[in-house]
Amino acid sequence: MSSTRDIDNLIEMMAKLPGLGPRSARRAVLHMIRKRSLLLSPLADLMQTVAATARECLNCGNVGTTDVCDICTSEKRANGELCVVEDVADLWAMERAGVFKGRYHVLGGTLSALDAIGPQELRIPRLIDRVASEGITEVILALNATIDGQTTAHYIADQLDGQVRLTSLAQGVPIGGELDYLDDGTITAALNARKTL
Repeated sequence: MSSTRDIDNLIEMMAKLPGLGPRSARRAVLHMIRKRSLLLSPLADLMQTVAATARECLNCGNVGTTDVCDICTSEKRANGELCVVEDVADLWAMERAGVFKGRYHVLGGTLSALDAIGPQELRIPRLIDRVASEGITEVILALNATIDGQTTAHYIADQLDGQVRLTSLAQGVPIGGELDYLDDGTITAALNARKTL
């Protein structure tokens, strides 16, 4: 029996995390072991706490430790704007920017005929209910610029047509981007979405 079996298992588990491969997981585990009292023990305690308390918001699909998240319960955020995102990571990215002051709706993915993911597998019916019941005046479709993301955006737009103002995030050249490094699709989107100066 190996004397490092538990450590090897921890490295194997860490390597399953996005952005970590076997080598970076090994470095992270060795670093945590060296800083056991500062990192490893508190991290283990926090992971156990989060595993017991984390849950999806019943209203929007965000992740928190209560049945309804802080964003959904905040009266300041009840401004009639609802930003639709694919997953929680997208919601957190929007919050990190600190610009959007409305509420969110997490779909839980995108429509995909190949993967047999239809509207019922996502939170699209809940979205339609929220628009009708929460006094939503604008739905911002902040979906990824992929084929599945755009298909999902068009489906939602069809379902909400005439009920609410529908907008989407701008697409095109990113700030600091150079044309020479952009793909053809990005250049096309930027040219089609050009504006007057």
